[in-house]
Amino acid sequence: MKDSSVEITAATSLSEVGAEDWDACACPEVADGGRPFDPFTTHRFLSALEQSGSVGAGSGWQPRYLLARLGDELIAAAPLYAKSHSQGEYIFDHNWAHAYERAGGRYYPKLQIAVPFTPATGRRFLTRPGYETIGQAALTQGALQLAEQNSVSSVHVTFCTEAEAAAGAEMGLMRRTSQQFHWQNAGYADFDAFLASLSSRKRKNIRKERATAQAFGGEIVALTGDAIEARYWDEFWVFYQDTGARKWGTPYLTRRFFERAHETLRDDMLLVLALRNGRPIAGALNFIGRDALYGRYWGAVEDHACLHFEVCYYQAIAFAIENGLATVEAGAQGAHKLARGYLPVTTHSLHWVADAGFARAIAEYLEAERAAIDEEIEVLTSYGPFRKTDATADQQD
Repeated sequence: MKDSSVEITAATSLSEVGAEDWDACACPEVADGGRPFDPFTTHRFLSALEQSGSVGAGSGWQPRYLLARLGDELIAAAPLYAKSHSQGEYIFDHNWAHAYERAGGRYYPKLQIAVPFTPATGRRFLTRPGYETIGQAALTQGALQLAEQNSVSSVHVTFCTEAEAAAGAEMGLMRRTSQQFHWQNAGYADFDAFLASLSSRKRKNIRKERATAQAFGGEIVALTGDAIEARYWDEFWVFYQDTGARKWGTPYLTRRFFERAHETLRDDMLLVLALRNGRPIAGALNFIGRDALYGRYWGAVEDHACLHFEVCYYQAIAFAIENGLATVEAGAQGAHKLARGYLPVTTHSLHWVADAGFARAIAEYLEAERAAIDEEIEVLTSYGPFRKTDATADQQD
């Protein structure tokens, strides 16, 4: 497949692509020695998914990484997967699949440009600097051609950036919006400064929750890099399995993923653990980007009041403030995050459907959905925990 002189190919394994070449597209900013903006599109993260068997045979996520080359240089890439189900995506299209199949169509397999099991916004069309426009166009054309050549029902690009969504819409893809809760750092000096920005009622409630959680009978530690001991993954695997079984039915990641993550991703992770006599009884796994902290997994083997809020949300905020991170993305869903300082934001995705009639129906649905999402975000924001004005906050409380 070619776009002018750009050649597009699909690789079934990242072992076919050198880490340096892939990361030159995924995270060129690390050339200054800092962290990547998005840890999830790095070669090491996607390779950990693949090498651990979390994606690949039997998972419903078959890698088809798109690669765009100009001569011998890789100028763009995309984490593309052939999907046999709609699990692990967090942009829900189950109703589309059911409607398509009730009408006699075959919705699966479909093509998905995404980071598996990861509802975090980031670039999905990974381009070397200077190739943003031609790279996204070439990768989009390559994905659509791959779909047409294999009679695939649809192509989906989930949790892309707003700029990618706008560019994709210009190319004729259907644009969809969804909503998450993110915490934004307003340059707080410390956690108390963040609390001071809240209404007195919310401030008092958070202090009470933190005190309750800290009284569970042990200690809470926040670990990164070499401070994360390999032995902790045995307990965390139990946490993850329990949460996964309750939320999704079957956990997405394999036990081997956590071993591989310990080997190659320790510096990208923040592991918050509640320890009793040195043994973890609850924990949350976060990934660290250059400007954001991404909350991913939580679990516990003991039930303690407010421990979930402390380990997942307040420890994340404290880490972000201490390390000058602009945002904490707390994952999908969860209106309970609103009272804890996480406000609603818009997330973006792109979609293409081969059947023209079905595509028109989806386009009409998405137009109404976008309006509803905008209204929901406006309403939820009005109920946020922050002081309206310094002069009137106490009266409003």
